[in-house]
Formats: sequence, C-alpha cells, structure tokens
Amino acid sequence: MRRQATGRSALMRASLAALLLFLALAVTGCSIATSGGYAGSDVGTTTPTGEKGTWAVYWYCCGSDLESQSGAATEDISEMLSADVGSDVKVVLETGGTSYWRNNVMDPDVIQRYEYGGTSLNKVDEQPQADMGDPSTLSSFLRYCKTNYPADHTMLVLWDHGGGSVAGACFDENYDYDSLTLPELDQAIGSVYSDGSKLDVVGMDTCLMATLDNANVMKKYASYLVASEEVEPGNGWDYDRTLAALGQDPSMSAETLAKTACDAFEQGCEDSGTDKSITMSVTDLSQVDGLVSAVNGMGKEVLTAAAKNSKVVGQFGRRARASVNFGGNNASSGYANMVDLGDLMRKAQDLVPSSDQQVLEALGKAVIYQVRGPYRKQASGLSTYYCYDGDEQNAAAYAQVAASPVYANFIRYSLGEDVTGDVQGDTGVETGQIQGFSQTPALTISDDQHIQMTLDPSSLDSVASVTFNLIYVDEANDEMLVLGTDDDIDADWDAGVFKDNFRGVWGSMDGHYASLTLSDEGDDTNTYTVPIKLNGTSTNMVVSYDFTTSSYSIIGVEDSIDQNTGMAGKTTKKLARGDQIVLVSDAVSLSDTSQVIEYDSDPITYTGPDQFTEIDLYDGQYAYQYTVTDTTGKQTNSDYAFIDYENGVATRRLG
Repeated sequence: MRRQATGRSALMRASLAALLLFLALAVTGCSIATSGGYAGSDVGTTTPTGEKGTWAVYWYCCGSDLESQSGAATEDISEMLSADVGSDVKVVLETGGTSYWRNNVMDPDVIQRYEYGGTSLNKVDEQPQADMGDPSTLSSFLRYCKTNYPADHTMLVLWDHGGGSVAGACFDENYDYDSLTLPELDQAIGSVYSDGSKLDVVGMDTCLMATLDNANVMKKYASYLVASEEVEPGNGWDYDRTLAALGQDPSMSAETLAKTACDAFEQGCEDSGTDKSITMSVTDLSQVDGLVSAVNGMGKEVLTAAAKNSKVVGQFGRRARASVNFGGNNASSGYANMVDLGDLMRKAQDLVPSSDQQVLEALGKAVIYQVRGPYRKQASGLSTYYCYDGDEQNAAAYAQVAASPVYANFIRYSLGEDVTGDVQGDTGVETGQIQGFSQTPALTISDDQHIQMTLDPSSLDSVASVTFNLIYVDEANDEMLVLGTDDDIDADWDAGVFKDNFRGVWGSMDGHYASLTLSDEGDDTNTYTVPIKLNGTSTNMVVSYDFTTSSYSIIGVEDSIDQNTGMAGKTTKKLARGDQIVLVSDAVSLSDTSQVIEYDSDPITYTGPDQFTEIDLYDGQYAYQYTVTDTTGKQTNSDYAFIDYENGVATRRLG
C-alpha cells in the first residue's frame, strides 16, 4: 500500500480533503452530487467527443481502505482539481475499490468515470460494481479511454496499495483485497495495447512497484515506468504540481513528464516532512531487455558458484541482508522481500565478479532518473526479489513472475529445494540440495571476556544472519523484559566465531527503553522497527541510527504488511508535535515462559525526531541470546548467557 493521513489526524485530513473537493467543484460551477445515499440528485455530466488531444492521463483509482479510512484518494483528487491543465490535457478518472468515499461525489456501489480538462470535472460513464483487482476491470477502463480519449501522448496512473513483484497493486476493499498481480497487469494492458500502440508512461502511485519484474511486464506496453521501490509516505504523488506543469507545457515529452512527476513527489514530501526514506525512479523501458539479460547472467553465475561451493548460498544471503531493502522485512513489519538491485550487486561483487558490472551498467542505462531520501541514498531505482522470510510458497509465486528464471531458481535453491532438473540447462552442473542450519550453538566466555558463540564453519553454508536478543531479567517480579534484536556483533565468518559487543546502552524515548527490531542494514545507517500505540492505535515507529553521528532519528510511523494478501499495509507518516506515543514491550514469565505479558510505557508527548536517543542501561542482570537465521527462514537460538551490569562494568557469565 501506500498511505494514510500524515501530520494531522486521519479524520481531520479526510474532512479537509472532502471540503477542498466540494469547494473546487463549486468554483468550477460544476454541480455534482452522487447517488447511493448522498444528498442531491443533479450530477454534472458530459459526453466524450472522441477528439484527439495532446495529452491524456488515464487514472485508475482503486480507493480501498486508504479512502474509506482516511480519505487519501479524495485528497489526491482534490489536488488534481487545483491544477489548471488547460484545454490540451484531459484526465480520465475511474473510481471504485472502496466501501466508502469521503466526499459528496463518488458512489462506492458502482464504478464511475470522470473527465477533468481545463477547469471542470464531469461524470462521463457509470458501470456496475466490479472488482478493481480483476484484469477485466482495468482492460475495460483502458479500452474506454483509448476509444473516447485518444491523444498524441498517454499516461496510465495506477493508484492504491502496492505489494512488490508477487502481490502486485490495486487491492479492492470490496472483494477481499483482490489485487492486480503482474500476470494480470500483463493480461489487462496487453488486451488493449497488443496492436503495437503504446502508452507513453505508466505511473504507479503505490508502494514497492519499482521492480525489475514489473518493468519487464511494462516494457511491452509503455516507454517509461515511474514508481517507488520503497513504501510511499502518506502524501503520495503531488498531482497539483505534476498536472499543473503539464498544463503549462502540454508539448513536454514523456520523459520530461516522468521526471516532473518524480520532482513533484520529492517536493511534496519535503513540504510534508516525509522525505527521509523516499524513492521514486524513471525507468526507460526500452533498456529493460538488456538489464534482464545481465541479471540472467548474474543468476547463472551465482547458481553455478553455489552448486560448486554451497557456502555461496549463505554468503549471498548475508549480502542481501546488508543491502538496502524495502518494506521492513522483519517479523514486526512483515516481509515485502524486495531488495535494491544495484546495492545488492555492489555488496555481492565478490560472489558474481563476472556479471556484477554488467548488471550495474545495464541498470544505469535503464534507470534514467530518480529521487531518494537521505536514508535511501544507496537505492538504485529498481528492486529485485530476495526471500528474507524463507517462505517457499511466496518464492514459488515469485518464480512465476520473475524477469530472470535463472535468478528465481537460485532463490529456490537457497530455500533448500532441489532444482537440478530445472537448472542443468542453465548452468551445466548439478546443484543437489542445500541443507539448512542444524548445529546446536555452543556458548563460552572468551579469554577477552565476551560471550562467544562458536559454530562449525562447515555449518555456515546456508546461514544468512546472526543477530542477538537482549533481555532484562527481573527475578524479583518473575519476569524477563525483551529489549529487542540487533546485529551489533563482532563476527568472524571464516572461523565461525561470534562475540558480543555489549556497550551498556539502548535506544529510548524520554527515558523509556524501546523494543527495537532491526529491519534494514545500511552503509551509514541502520533502520529499526519499534512497536507503539499512536494516539491509542497500534502501529510501528521507524527509527534510524546514523553511524556517522552515533545518534538516532525518528523517521515516522508505519503499519505492517498484510501477510495474507501481501499488501504493503503500511505507510510512513510524519509524527506531529503533540502526538501521544506509548512504547510497547513484551515480557515473559520466568516461571512460565509460555506466558507473554505486554507492557506499555507511560504516554510520551512527541516533540521532534531527535527525541529518540541512546541512554545507559539500568544496573542489573541481562540475558543475552544469539539467533542464527538460515536462507530457508529457519531460526536457531543459542542458550542464554548473562551479563551482570553495575556502575558501567559488565561481567559476562554462562547460565
């Protein structure tokens, strides 16, 4: 997905958006009200002339719960209405996919089509209720647009949730959040643009859809793709700036419009204070074949290397976890399983030395423009799939849509599947089958007084990460309070030796310790998920730790990915001064470890992004536990070791 209201409460923003829409319609003199329970009976209508224009923007607006809960679609339609697009530009809007529209115009019980051109909005068509996650609904809209609104240049905008290469985009709230998967997008657009005609631009105002696999589909039907690798913040695209620029210069090229949409998005995010982790890129789809060919070469190289030396599987997994990834990818946030392609190649260049530069060069030709926030400065513009959660069903679904079947086979191999029969033609070697990590971790106190875990190096073939859990032990109250998970460990992967780097500090907010879970490892920053209640509603706060300044910063708040649908049901929202935050932590009973207790901090009033700080830990006893995660998703925990911490001195001991 992308968003809900930022900065203000959802209700306030939805109400304001609805008011803006009403005022915009009043200014244009267009008297519009809808049926289906809304007041009024006069509906402004017009009949499309079929005359060819200069630019036509076909906007497929699947409102979903983004609209019913917070009026996000209404807000963006209001932005459109504030832009003077002139007489040479037409916007054709199809609305549906939501149980409730937070304005006095759209009807949730039917599919409606509107025309916006010059300074007026008019309804031009109405269809029975239909699933906007069904390819036939999209193809019907495109066919209508192509017939009734031909133009020298055309842009298709898909608006709603997104979920990456597997889940797709446009999740219809009225049909159990059914979405348009990549094969369905291929089917829908291909049924209308199979005659050799092309859209100039496909824009996706959704999360997580700037993927190699999506670009591989769109290359057949468009010249440029504009999309985000990351979850979009609450403000989303800036339709006012984008459409106003097009109205002022309808002679602009498709490439210029695509870049304008990126710039407008960045400016809107800067205005809203949500620009820290943004991404938006323009892909020249004529260059995608070359990029796919290069990725095929990379897939063949890494799969061949892994077949000859199984250690490559775990090494590649560790490179993927150290690369910029999108959508959270931890148990708290859910798993989008999308990683930046360029950063992955830079991190894995020692594993694919013959193909990494080919991929990077082809990627540089394909991604011709991008904007990105300071916490995503390593993003290259297109992502690819990596199975962080070890979900075989999800990986199997990816194999059906992958731009590179060879790379998809490497992912399957990493999950422990025997893919010999599928890949012998690709590599000429037998791959056998990877065995997941099965060793029992052994703990000792090292000579230099650290908690040391020693693993047999031969058992590390499929190990993707080693992290630690830190727990405060309160024997007096029969509880262990979980502080969180991090990767601040001294690791010797060749020897299989791992040592703690306990520093006696932890992340906090106004003196309250937070439950931190690592979600992204960057070159200069790490990103963490912190469960909170924001103004009484459960969500996740996202914080970043900057290694160059040794300080934390609050990025915003995000909801979690829906693991049933794959919908990135999360959105980065800027916190507003005065917001009430309660930090949420889990505790386990010492006498009954099956008993989990939720602890809430005292309410904290938000004052600014620097309110999250690193502070000294209390004196007392801490339990320390390593977690080994392999590429199949299996996690193996070590026994507990203990740290007695007093007056800044840490004494390690075994249980």
